[in-house]
Amino acid sequence: MKRTFKLDEINEVAAALLQHAPNKVLCLYGEMGVGKTTLVKALVKELGAVDVANSPTFGLINEYCDENENPLAYHFDFYRLNDEMEALDMGFEDYLNTDAWLFIEWPEKISSLLPKDAVGVFLHFIEESTRSIELNVS
Repeated sequence: MKRTFKLDEINEVAAALLQHAPNKVLCLYGEMGVGKTTLVKALVKELGAVDVANSPTFGLINEYCDENENPLAYHFDFYRLNDEMEALDMGFEDYLNTDAWLFIEWPEKISSLLPKDAVGVFLHFIEESTRSIELNVS
C-alpha cells in the first residue's frame, strides 16, 4: 500500500491501513512532526476505542480499550528511550504476545526486539498539509 493523502483524509488512511496490514504490529517511521501520533489517533478511533489517543512520550506506552475494557491497542513512543533494555524492563516482549494491535513510534530504537514480520509504516512530508504513507511487509 502506498498513498499520498491530505491530513483531513487521515481516517480513511487509518481504515485502509488496518485492512491491509498482515498482522497487528505496526512500526511507524518518520521524522518528528510528520504525523505518527496523528495516525495512531485515527487508528485507535477506527478500532472503536473508548479513549482518544494521545502521545505517550513521557510514559512510553498508552493502552486503549473497548467499552468492556478489553485492550484493543497499545501505543508505544520510544523517542526518549536510551537503550533497548528499558523496553525489556517495561515488559515490551509481553505486549508482543497479546492479541491487541501494537503501534510503535520510533521503532528503530528497539530494532532487535521487533518481530521479523512487523509491518513498517513509513510516513513522509510532501507539503504542509500533505503526507505520503508506505506500507512495507516482509
